[in-house]
Amino acid sequence: MKKRILFLCTHNSCRSQMAEGLINHFLGDCYQAFSAGTEATRVNPLAARVMAEIGIDLAKHRSKTMDEFVSETFDYVITLCSDANEKCPLFFGGVQRVHLGFDDPSRLPGSDDEVLPEYRRVRDEIRKQLSDFLSGGPHE
Repeated sequence: MKKRILFLCTHNSCRSQMAEGLINHFLGDCYQAFSAGTEATRVNPLAARVMAEIGIDLAKHRSKTMDEFVSETFDYVITLCSDANEKCPLFFGGVQRVHLGFDDPSRLPGSDDEVLPEYRRVRDEIRKQLSDFLSGGPHE
């Protein structure tokens, strides 16, 4: 049975969407990933763009709140920003709760061409840290 992971971030727009897409694409044989936010907004178009560059389509993704998952259980609940880490309820259905913080590229000023390198950097950082974390064996 696949281990279930819920990624949490403030708006479920960028980092958590990237994490969900990365895990389901690269580690989908062992893990099933979901994402949510403390607030719902929309999937960031630049996040979707940099994910498409590596063959991951976020077109069917949508921004969701934690409330959609309150009755579900997960092997891991992973917060990706400090706001979600602070607001995530202690009882939330995760066997293990982990915080892995990443910069928010959506807060950067500038044109798409100016900020895209940061989106790529954050995408690649999320991919590496999650791969390292999940390949490190049991996390009891």
